[in-house]
Amino acid sequence: MAPTMHFNYRYFETDGGVWWFGGGTDITPSYLFEDDMKHFHGAYKNTCDKHDPEFYPKFKKWADNYFLIKHRGETRGLGGIFFDDLNDRDPELIFNFAKDCVDTVVPAYVPIVAKRCDSEFTQEQKQWQQLRRGRYVEFNLVYDRGTVFGLKTGGRIESILMSLPETARWEYCHEPKPDSPEAEILDCFKNPREWV
Repeated sequence: MAPTMHFNYRYFETDGGVWWFGGGTDITPSYLFEDDMKHFHGAYKNTCDKHDPEFYPKFKKWADNYFLIKHRGETRGLGGIFFDDLNDRDPELIFNFAKDCVDTVVPAYVPIVAKRCDSEFTQEQKQWQQLRRGRYVEFNLVYDRGTVFGLKTGGRIESILMSLPETARWEYCHEPKPDSPEAEILDCFKNPREWV
């Protein structure tokens, strides 16, 4: 029942002196535990607010839009923060923000894993998790800018694909049962919520 999570923060600079920062952290649960999402998003809101009170709402919305699987009309997970091409202030200020975001990964995520890692689960719940992992694969191979860039420019294929789950599943036209925990979280994937 523990969710997966992904993060990366990066700095780019061209030979011509053009520079920018990008990155983000997002969480991908298979089942909804609202307290976990409030904790995760709250940690990133606190970090963002230390640097600019406009960062969290802007970067949370950016994550909701960026991680959308357009052909499904649902997000890959329950968001977090995401930004790219950030160069609107002193680079040292943005670098400090990115460092603080990295430093937030452990306190935002590890308590959730500690709470959920030994949870019992049924075979049906495992199958749902595998379907959600399939959505993660779909997003990464079709929409993720870094993955697509790496595949189109001759990057190291194994390194690029290492972020994919080891196992995943697809079922033809799968729909969860109404009023089930699976239907509840699917609604969150289709209609992003404000957690804090």
